[in-house]
Amino acid sequence: MSSTVQTPNKIDKYPSRVSDKPEVLERKDPVVYSEWTPNSPLTKEQSEFYEKNGYLLLDSFFNDEEIADWRAELGRLQEKFKDNPVDEVILEPESKEVRSIFAIHKSNAVFSLVAKHPRLQAIVSYLLGGETYIHQSRINYKPGFNGKEFYWHSDFETWHVEDGMPSMRALSCSIALEDNYDYNGALMVVPGSHKKFITCIGQTPDDHYKESLRRQEYGVPDQDSLTELVKEGGIDTAVGKAGSILLFDCNTMHGSNSNITPLPRSNVFLVYNHVDNRIVEPFSGQKPRPEFIATREQ
Repeated sequence: MSSTVQTPNKIDKYPSRVSDKPEVLERKDPVVYSEWTPNSPLTKEQSEFYEKNGYLLLDSFFNDEEIADWRAELGRLQEKFKDNPVDEVILEPESKEVRSIFAIHKSNAVFSLVAKHPRLQAIVSYLLGGETYIHQSRINYKPGFNGKEFYWHSDFETWHVEDGMPSMRALSCSIALEDNYDYNGALMVVPGSHKKFITCIGQTPDDHYKESLRRQEYGVPDQDSLTELVKEGGIDTAVGKAGSILLFDCNTMHGSNSNITPLPRSNVFLVYNHVDNRIVEPFSGQKPRPEFIATREQ
């Protein structure tokens, strides 16, 4: 099978879920879209680390006062939606506790300002090479004792197949609202995995998002390919104090273990996409996912 597929209206550079066998495709897009200068918002070492590894952890990016305010808002929202769920609220598969709240950059004034934070915007614009917008935003709750895992995946694979994101010109920013330890379900990443695209098998069911946001079964890598990625790059765990941020490329393989400790791990999750990489019709040929998951309207 060719690694590039021509369809009537678009070229699919990263075909996935179209074969019964997984493939490993080389990345066809840059990682850092700007040339580093002394005026860049990241040091040269930070920029080079991100380009090589596909992620960057910045400790103490936000101060204690900011985090305290956002944590209070986090708790308010959790109580608000606990017994009054809406489409944007995803519950845990077993406990029915709030797992995620989507589109917070649109629905919540506090987190709308977080998404527009000037220091954060400067870094994102540097890495993606210009003007960006929020493709997806959410709060992730991982409470103590019963916070469930997120299985290994590349976000881009889903955004490409199910949302129609053409190229790898997007990144995620995870803002820690609680201390992240290596034992309370912190995010794990595979360094260097962003430079290879693992195609997935299986045709995507209609309205797959309703289940995948609770427990993902499609758009996940096969075990052999994942094993090879880990053999090459290893696994890093993003540990840091509340207020740290983790930036990672849209194609970086990542996941997290369940949290059976008493210590919660909640974060604000913002996905920035370049304006020249706006989503088109899903490459799966299916109907688009809802607006609260994948921004189409501007």
